[in-house]
Amino acid sequence: MSATTGAVWGRAEQQDFRGRVRGTLLGAALGDALGAPVDGLGLAEIREEYGAEGLLDLGFGYGRRGAVSHLTQLTLFTVDGLIRAQVRRDTGAWHPPTDVHRAYLRWFATQRDWGPDERRKDDGWLAREEWLYARRDPPRSLLLGLGDDTMGTLDSPKNAGEAGPEAAARSAPFGLLVGWEPQLVVQLAVECAAQTHGHPTACLAAGAYAVIVHSLARSESLDGAVQRALALLAVRPGHQPVSDGLQHALGAVRQGMPDAARVEELIGNGTAEGLLSAAVYCALVGEDVRHGLCLAVNHDGPSAAAGALTGGLLGALHGETALPPAWLAELEGRPTLLELADDFAMEMTQGPALHGPAGSSPGWLARYPRA
Repeated sequence: MSATTGAVWGRAEQQDFRGRVRGTLLGAALGDALGAPVDGLGLAEIREEYGAEGLLDLGFGYGRRGAVSHLTQLTLFTVDGLIRAQVRRDTGAWHPPTDVHRAYLRWFATQRDWGPDERRKDDGWLAREEWLYARRDPPRSLLLGLGDDTMGTLDSPKNAGEAGPEAAARSAPFGLLVGWEPQLVVQLAVECAAQTHGHPTACLAAGAYAVIVHSLARSESLDGAVQRALALLAVRPGHQPVSDGLQHALGAVRQGMPDAARVEELIGNGTAEGLLSAAVYCALVGEDVRHGLCLAVNHDGPSAAAGALTGGLLGALHGETALPPAWLAELEGRPTLLELADDFAMEMTQGPALHGPAGSSPGWLARYPRA
C-alpha cells in the first residue's frame, strides 16, 4: 500500500489513518496550547502560579484558554505545503521542499499582514483563515529564515548556527506520509528544517522526529519507532548528539518515577536534540495523554515546544480518541485543524480521484491551487 502511488486503501485502513492524522495534529496543538502560557517560566514560577503540582489544565495565553503559538501555525502550513506538493505532482513539478517553503512564506505573510489578501487567488483556503493572522511570538530565526524568497537548503542553509527546536516542532506532518520510505521522510524533514534552522543538530532532530511519527502512524510501538530512527540516523554525519539524546531518553525510562528534574536533564540547554529527547521520554512514561503532556510542560525549559513535540507523538501513537475531550473543546483553531487533517488524509488516500488523469475536482483545486 502506498499513499503516493494511488494504491487502494481499505475502509478500515482509511479510518485508522484519518484518526492518526487527526490525533497527531490535534495532539501537537494541545501540547503547544498547554505549554504556551508557561513558556519561559521556571518551574518555581509555574508552581507559584498554578500550585504545587504545576500546570495541570489549559491556562490563559494570548488572551484566552487553549491558544496556540507559532509552532501550531507553522505545523498547519507544513500540512498545506505537503498537500499542494501532491496536487502539483500532476504537472510534472515534483519538489516537495519547494512547496513546503512556499507554504512557510504564506505563514510569514500572516505575521506581516493585517489579514487575508483576497487578491492572492493562489494562496488557497488556509491562508484565508483570519485567526492565523495573530502574531504569536515567533523567534527571530523564523522571521529571518522566511523573510525573503530565498529557500535555505542543506548546502546553503538559513541560520546555519541555529539549533533550536522550532523546526522539529513543525515536522510531525512529514511523518504522516505513510506511503513513503522512512529514509525519504527523514530527508524531506531535514531539507525543510534547513529553511530556517541550519545547524545539523536541528535538521537531524527534525528528521528523527518525523520518522518516529512515521513509524507510529504505521502502528508501530514508540520504542520500536525510536530504534528505527536511531538506525536511520547512524548513517548521517553529525548524528551523534541526536542519537545520544534518544538513547538517553530510552535509558531514563528505567530510572524511577518520572519528574520535572529528569525532564530538565534531558532537555539540557534547550536545543533541538534535548527537546526531542524529553518529548520521547514523556510520551514513553506518560500514564495517558494528559499525564504525558503535563510532564512535558512543567519544567524550566521551553514548555510550548516540549508540549508540541510530545503531543504529536502521543496523538500519532494513540489516535484522536485518546486526547482529552475537555481540552479539545477549548483548543483554538480546532475546526481548522480538523478540516486540514481530513483534507490531508483524503489527499493521501484518494488523491488520484481528486486531481488525476481521469478527472479533477474544481473545488479541490480551488482549495489547493497548483500555481
